[in-house]
Amino acid sequence: MSLPTSVAGFTVLPIAYGSASTHYIYARPHAGSKKQSPAQTLPDGRTLFLVNVPPDATDRELVLLFKSAGTVEKVVFDFEAQEAQPEDSDEEEEEEEDAAEAAADEPAGEAQPRKRRKLNKPTPPTVVPLPTKPLRRLRPTGRAAHLVFLDASSLARALAPQPKPRPWPASEEPVGLAHYAAQYAALRPPLDVVRAHADSAMELFEFELKQTKKASRFRKGEAVVDEDGFTLVTRGGAYGQTLGGGVAVASKQFQETGETRTRKKKAPQQKPGFYAFQKAEKQRNNLLELKKNWELDKAKVEKLKASRRFKPY
Repeated sequence: MSLPTSVAGFTVLPIAYGSASTHYIYARPHAGSKKQSPAQTLPDGRTLFLVNVPPDATDRELVLLFKSAGTVEKVVFDFEAQEAQPEDSDEEEEEEEDAAEAAADEPAGEAQPRKRRKLNKPTPPTVVPLPTKPLRRLRPTGRAAHLVFLDASSLARALAPQPKPRPWPASEEPVGLAHYAAQYAALRPPLDVVRAHADSAMELFEFELKQTKKASRFRKGEAVVDEDGFTLVTRGGAYGQTLGGGVAVASKQFQETGETRTRKKKAPQQKPGFYAFQKAEKQRNNLLELKKNWELDKAKVEKLKASRRFKPY
C-alpha cells in the first residue's frame, strides 16, 4: 500500500527514527489571519506550518531537518499561545522612548550629585548552586510549529516529496528513556553537594538576619535613650525580657513570688438537655412542679373563700 502524498491539504513528510520506526509530520504553507495585527502575524510565503511534531523536538533538530531546503530564520512552537508577547515588547519600546525623551529635556548644565561610596561594606556569602543538567523540553503530543525561512523558494523545496523518509537529526541530549534517567539523576545530586548548598544558604540567611538587626533601631540588650537623655523603660513579659530593646521590667508577681501568673482553666460544663433522657426528665420535673404549684394555689383560694364568709354569730 503506497503512502499518500497529501492529506486534507497537508503534505505528508515521513521521518525515519532509526531503522525500525517512522514518524509522519504534516506540513503546509502558513496562511495568516486578517484579524491579527501585523506584529502578531508570521510572514506569508516563507513560513511552513507543521503538525504532529514530535513531543521532544527542539529548535536545533527542526532546523537541521529542513536544512537541505534552505536557511531557517526561526522556529516558533505553539504560535497561538505566544501572540500576546509582541504587545509587551511594544510597551517596553514605548517606555524606553519616553525615558529617552525625558533625559533629553533635562538641561545639560545641571550635574547630578555623586553618591558617597560606603567603604568596608560586608559582602554577602554566595550560595553554592546545585548542579543542573540541560535537558530538552517535552511538549504534549500533537503540537504544532512554524518554521520561518529566509526566502520564499525554501518553502517549495521543503514541501517537495522525497524518495525516502528523511532521517531525524542526531543530538547529544538524551532522548526517550535516557531522558527520564538523566532527569532522575539530575534531581538527586550527591549528598556533599547538597550539604554545601544548604550550608551556604544558611550562611546567607544568617548574614541577612544580622544585617537587619544592625539596621534596627531597637536591639535587644541595649538601652534606648531618648532626646532628653532618659532611658526608655519597657515591660517585657513575666521574666523581664524584651525584644524591642530598652531596660526590661519584670512583673510584680514574679518579683515577689518568683512565679508567673497562670490562668485557671475552666472546668468543661456539660450542656443541659443534650441527651434524650435529660429532656424527658426535665419535662417530668416541670410537670410535677406545675401540679405542686396548682395544689398550693388551690389551697390559697379555698382559704380566701372561707375568710370572706359572713358569720353573724
